[in-house]
Amino acid sequence: MLGFSDLQADIAATLVRAGVEVHVFNHRSVADILRMIRTLGGMIGCETRARALADELAAGLAQVRERAAALPRRPRVYFEEWDDPLISGIGWVSELIALAGGENCFPELARAALGRDRIIADPLEVARRAPDIVLGSWCGKKFRPERVAARPGWADVPAVRAGYLREIKSSIILQPGPAALTDGVRAIQQVIEEWAAQPR
Repeated sequence: MLGFSDLQADIAATLVRAGVEVHVFNHRSVADILRMIRTLGGMIGCETRARALADELAAGLAQVRERAAALPRRPRVYFEEWDDPLISGIGWVSELIALAGGENCFPELARAALGRDRIIADPLEVARRAPDIVLGSWCGKKFRPERVAARPGWADVPAVRAGYLREIKSSIILQPGPAALTDGVRAIQQVIEEWAAQPR
């Protein structure tokens, strides 16, 4: 049995007491994701293939970083994982934003593993940090940019004025696995490159 994160600690303990073999991963960074892939491959007898996959993913991220280095400017990016209350992006999302050429507006919150520890109590704090891009990934429901734009005090946020309120599907970014390191980071980079190409 495989699990993810300390959120599954209780169920894992119950399974262990019932005699079920359990391994719980707790990978919350890009390096952790790559390590998890290699570890899992070793556990199931596919070490060579898992190492090749991890190397391929790392090479893809290096290409993302190289493209980002050529950008004329780096946007401030606010990643919203939930809207009520506002929850900013987790660690690997913050890393992928940086790799793709952006600067996370809430880097101090990205280090927190739990969503409750990434709550932004005052929505106007987002406005004060003036993101150029707002990326929404509301797990389980569709991102509604018009609702974000209508928030009190957000009218002058650069992302709102310029219309850079975009959805990143939660299935490709909020799970710490290969999809985040491929489709997820590419979706982020596409928005950043579009923003950077606009005349200022």
